[in-house]
Amino acid sequence: MTDTTTKENNDSLSSFKETGGIVLSLLVAADEGNVIGKANQLPWHLPNDLKYFKNLTWGLPIVMGRKTYESIGKPLPGRTNIVITRNKEYTAEGIVVVHTIEQALNVAQQKGAREIFVIGGAEIFNSVFDKAHRIYLTRIHHRFDGDVFFPELNRDWQLVKKQAQEKDEKNAYAHTFQVWERQAK
Repeated sequence: MTDTTTKENNDSLSSFKETGGIVLSLLVAADEGNVIGKANQLPWHLPNDLKYFKNLTWGLPIVMGRKTYESIGKPLPGRTNIVITRNKEYTAEGIVVVHTIEQALNVAQQKGAREIFVIGGAEIFNSVFDKAHRIYLTRIHHRFDGDVFFPELNRDWQLVKKQAQEKDEKNAYAHTFQVWERQAK
């Protein structure tokens, strides 16, 4: 395991007016071609990434679209599960249903959260990408066939931390945990 930290840039997190003082983070795993899914499923199984996801999000609000929630099949324990849907009638036990990212941020604020994690899917990522402060990206060093993609990171984003993971008996693909922060303009 290699841990490399580049220049931490706290300036990129200095303006939170749009998000009520909450760090809006995207949490995603993507292959080298930015594939994040196929047929509403992950095309890989990486126990390291699942553990990383659990450790990052435990006790904090997670936001997802309805399709992502339904592909998971149940609320994830130890977190406030916020589901964004256009369907005004949608309900499910153990989740908070909202219709906008602003409503999701309000729920997080009421819970006293300092960071909120958007975990997918593609439509939700695309709708909040320009508001995000931080991206936790698990880059899988392989190319998969997929039908859902994560947006390209441009020069607005700076890699501030990375931690390489080699493939092993439980994880079929090498991968790197990366943390990106939006640069102050």
